[in-house]
Amino acid sequence: MIDPAVEALEIALLLDALNARHGDDFRDYDRALVRRKLLGVMAERGLATVSGLQERVLHEPGAAAAVLRALAVQHTALFDDPPRAREAREVLGKSLSSAAVPKVWLADCAGAGQAWTLAILLFEEGVLARTDIFATVANEELLAEMRTASLDAASLPALQRQYRHGGGAGQVADYFEVHDGRAVLLPRLRARITWASYSLVTDASFNEFQAIACCRDPSDFGPILRQRVLRLFHESLARFGVLGIGGELRAGDAIAAAYQPVGGHTAWYKRVG
Repeated sequence: MIDPAVEALEIALLLDALNARHGDDFRDYDRALVRRKLLGVMAERGLATVSGLQERVLHEPGAAAAVLRALAVQHTALFDDPPRAREAREVLGKSLSSAAVPKVWLADCAGAGQAWTLAILLFEEGVLARTDIFATVANEELLAEMRTASLDAASLPALQRQYRHGGGAGQVADYFEVHDGRAVLLPRLRARITWASYSLVTDASFNEFQAIACCRDPSDFGPILRQRVLRLFHESLARFGVLGIGGELRAGDAIAAAYQPVGGHTAWYKRVG
């Protein structure tokens, strides 16, 4: 049985190595979450210790990418969460309608599925043509994947039900072009999405947004990083803009007093201060 203190040291050393070698900093993320994800990667590779995983990360091609993918926010499929899509449709449709050129930030974006879902529902709410969507991911490898993302065209009929439950009134297939069995969002919708690599741990605010959405639960962050990320969102969000996060704000959060829940919706808040 591995000594918990030794395992904790191994995890700290692995996270240091990832930061030094690849520039991806997960050292201040919730350590229990990080441990659980690392153990999952170890099980897939038949490894008994975190030190064994670190050796692979440092010397085996592809091992670091597998760990970084596990630690990153998990990707979602198109309209995979219809109730949340319906909430976003209602909240964003109203809040963005009064802005001349609204900007939306998908922070730590959960893949092309999240960005494409947002583009479709904003198009149907009549605001996409003047809205800029900034979708950021943790590293360059994920960024390359997002820019070339596609889905199996045969899956589009099965997505229709989820799309309808998410408030859609048309045909989801009408928003895609198909080539060689792969479906890609229509160019005029993709043109409203700007993909970029961005670190919530180290990077500064880069624009003012009328809406910010981050599907990662703030509890995924350690206590210090949680406050850092929430302050970053606050600095980046226009007054009366809306913030959608994967968990509730707490009374002890530094920015909590500046926000009010939006109606009865889950984890959507309006900045009022």
